[in-house]
Amino acid sequence: MNGAAMLALAVWLYLIALHGRFWQSGPVLPPGRLVWAPPVAIVVPARDEAAVIETTIRSLLAQDYPGPFRVILTDDGSRDGTGDIARRLDDARLTVIGGTRRPAGWSGKLWAVSQGIAASEPAELILLTDADIVHDPAHLTRLVALLERHDLDMASEMVTLACDSAAERAFVPAFVYFFQMLYPFAWVNDPLRATAAAAGGTILIRRRALARIGGIEAVRGALIDDVALAHAVKAGGRIWLGHAEMARSIRPYPAVADIWRMITRTAYVQLRFSPLLLAATTAAMAVTWLVPPGMALFADGPARWCGIIAWLLLAGSYLPTLTRFRRSPLWAPCLPLVATFYMAATIGSAVNHYAGRGVAWKGRAYQGSGA
Repeated sequence: MNGAAMLALAVWLYLIALHGRFWQSGPVLPPGRLVWAPPVAIVVPARDEAAVIETTIRSLLAQDYPGPFRVILTDDGSRDGTGDIARRLDDARLTVIGGTRRPAGWSGKLWAVSQGIAASEPAELILLTDADIVHDPAHLTRLVALLERHDLDMASEMVTLACDSAAERAFVPAFVYFFQMLYPFAWVNDPLRATAAAAGGTILIRRRALARIGGIEAVRGALIDDVALAHAVKAGGRIWLGHAEMARSIRPYPAVADIWRMITRTAYVQLRFSPLLLAATTAAMAVTWLVPPGMALFADGPARWCGIIAWLLLAGSYLPTLTRFRRSPLWAPCLPLVATFYMAATIGSAVNHYAGRGVAWKGRAYQGSGA
């Protein structure tokens, strides 16, 4: 008992002190002035997004970027009139492409992105964004200013996620927190570290960086495509990842079941479909999240004090994320319960895989590591 408690405390001492300050609320996109404004193409893949596409496209067309820019929407086989809704906006800066049949080996989203990029020349910069992301008017200008100021190959942001329903308020802040734990932003932004990640809602990338890695085709089968793209780009260039204050998701997750499906869709992909990694991850999560409150509540002597300190550390590390989402700090000590939900969903993702259900999204199913 003492050994487990001491191990949990050691884990949290390491995480707080040495794990890339993952618990911090930054960085965020700073204000910036453009020295020059190169042409930008904004590529939006969309499949069955009729409910949100007009709002998204209008926010992109309303950018106050001083240079030339255009929006390219790839309608990826939508059955709900997504492309027709976009075409009715009738703006010369908007091009709507009817996506072609997905070739073998490609994920649906990346094939749609590839077609949008092919239509984007000769723009020097490409902004990849999702069909459910709304952007403030100054967003593109700030992204380009950051890229130019620091000579980056790619800049990405974790957009502000919807946090309105009871399910979202309980589980969405933790999603961002766990992403930061997995990919500490300070490490991602350090050119001397191999850690690489991006968030698909907002990715600004140089065309020459895409060409260097072999185009979007280099990650064509990736199901966690944003992280795969970041790894490819960082291998020969500089990238940046931060929190967005000027872009937000308007995709709702009204029920716990919706968040469960969001996690189970790719959790086992993250573990490379490995039973050994699943077992190791489950054990590590148990030590990290279950041992501290377990020891604090049910042990005595040194084990209890180790549990109390570890529980205080983990709760304290969650406070900046709760503040970002304007949630009560009383959620902080409940983080082990939330982590248990994520742990169960990760196991559920593996169960889905071995049951043959694989990764499913918008009527498409993928098995294995590719399409």
